[in-house]
Amino acid sequence: MACSYRGIIWRIGVIALGALFFIGGVYLFANWIDMFTRMRGKEMALSPKSPAYEGWKVSPLPLNFDVYLFNWTNPEDFYVGSGKKPRFEELGPYRFRENPDKVDIVWHEQNNSVSYRKYAAFYFDEANSKGKLTDRVTSVNTVSHGAALQASNGSFFQKSILRNVLKMYHEDISITKTANEWIFAGYSDPLVTMGSFVSKFAHDIVVPFDRVGWLYTRNDSSTYDGHFNIYTGLDDLRKMGQIHEWNHKNHTGIYEGECGRVRGSMGEFFPPNLTPKDTVEIFLQNLCRAVPLDYVQTVKVHGITAYKYAATERALDNGTLFPEMKCFCVNGKCEKSGVMNLGPCQYNSPTYTSFPHFYKADPSYLEAIEGLSPDPAKHEFYMTLEPNGGVPMDVGGGFQANYLMSPIKGFPPYHNIPRTFIPLMWAEERVRVTPEIASQIALVPLIVTLGQVVTGIMFAIGVLLMCWYPTKYMSQLCRDPKSKNALLNPIVISTTRSIALTPLRKPQKEVVSLLGFNQGPGGGEMVLQNEDSLKENLLPPPPTTESATAPDVINR
Repeated sequence: MACSYRGIIWRIGVIALGALFFIGGVYLFANWIDMFTRMRGKEMALSPKSPAYEGWKVSPLPLNFDVYLFNWTNPEDFYVGSGKKPRFEELGPYRFRENPDKVDIVWHEQNNSVSYRKYAAFYFDEANSKGKLTDRVTSVNTVSHGAALQASNGSFFQKSILRNVLKMYHEDISITKTANEWIFAGYSDPLVTMGSFVSKFAHDIVVPFDRVGWLYTRNDSSTYDGHFNIYTGLDDLRKMGQIHEWNHKNHTGIYEGECGRVRGSMGEFFPPNLTPKDTVEIFLQNLCRAVPLDYVQTVKVHGITAYKYAATERALDNGTLFPEMKCFCVNGKCEKSGVMNLGPCQYNSPTYTSFPHFYKADPSYLEAIEGLSPDPAKHEFYMTLEPNGGVPMDVGGGFQANYLMSPIKGFPPYHNIPRTFIPLMWAEERVRVTPEIASQIALVPLIVTLGQVVTGIMFAIGVLLMCWYPTKYMSQLCRDPKSKNALLNPIVISTTRSIALTPLRKPQKEVVSLLGFNQGPGGGEMVLQNEDSLKENLLPPPPTTESATAPDVINR
């Protein structure tokens, strides 16, 4: 009997252990990723001592900044009735090696954030460029047209002065300068010089620069991009690298509502545990807004599975296709999808951004000009991220600057021109991690996978332990129906012992007799006379030849 009890206890213990493994496996399988993320957050959160700090402060990868300029080949035909479209040829890339750094770093423990400025120095890489900085490039005379546009809303006196100035300096629709002047060096313009002088007395006239150039003052500067404040991720790894404030504000004030809210990644870190259903955002200070990137496909980068997120039609829509993007319209005026008004972000100039070559824009923009040909392989803006860690592995694409040429009544030569979006230039940065860095990134998905495998093994062990004995006996019972006697023996004997120790009332005599008990002398305790007789009453006899095929029946 002691052996029987020990067997039952042993079986219950095995089943209980299996239940613990089963429950633990299910819990860890459902929560392992979050648990690992929290553990990794304590180690990887941005701080002066964290492993991510050096790579965040100074990029470990070589950065190439490629600039493309559009040379306007027929500006003399740009007037109403000419019958000819503006024609452009793309020049470049003019490649620059970028040396970035983060300076003026200040840590804020009260909200787990860090403030800094972005410094960048650019060095021309002539060997890998398709062109020289001395190339002559013709483009829109934005200064002359912009001045006329501003004066058109002024007084008669202001209009008269500007007409005479335009005539005196022989200002035309286009202007030709070197590639270097258009990009970083800038060029002197008499209207800018005059405007700077006048702005000292007229507060409504703003001249922000002393020279003209698409990227003038950006080179060798730590103030061009502004002041940033991002979260370190110490309290929540999902917030790591997400911008909190730009220029000490959490709303740009440039676009209304959600469109003006400062949010998104600064490009170095993205939320972990991404899925194809997620949308990631990157804050681009040159556009004064966050740009959404949607999942497009799963790819392999150096053998590592990654998700590719790209800017779709939604990114530069202004309510035409996606109503929630209507807040990017300026003063209630919305252009067709694919271009965004940067006027409020660029000193109220008629500057618009689009993807290069008007990729994913309304066809009307391409139909108005010649020489541009959008190509997804060249002009798509995307970020390929390792989904478990949210680490960028392959980044590419850029944005194009366009100038809206519109007719201005009373200001030759702009009084007789068609309303047209003129492409100026576009720039891009392409970065892909090296195999060495990719091998380090691969540790994150490997640990996630190993954790899931271990929890799956725990789950399987739990199921095996819980089902081992029930399966064993059911299997034995199916193979040999008579073996159920062995299963019942411990239960029967245990039951009879309990009955033997329990006082019985008279109505139970028949039952007692049936079970093989007799009352002791003097009406004392009931005594089991013969355990074999009990088994004979409860369990059927072996089948005879005549009844071999009859089912087992317990005699009552």
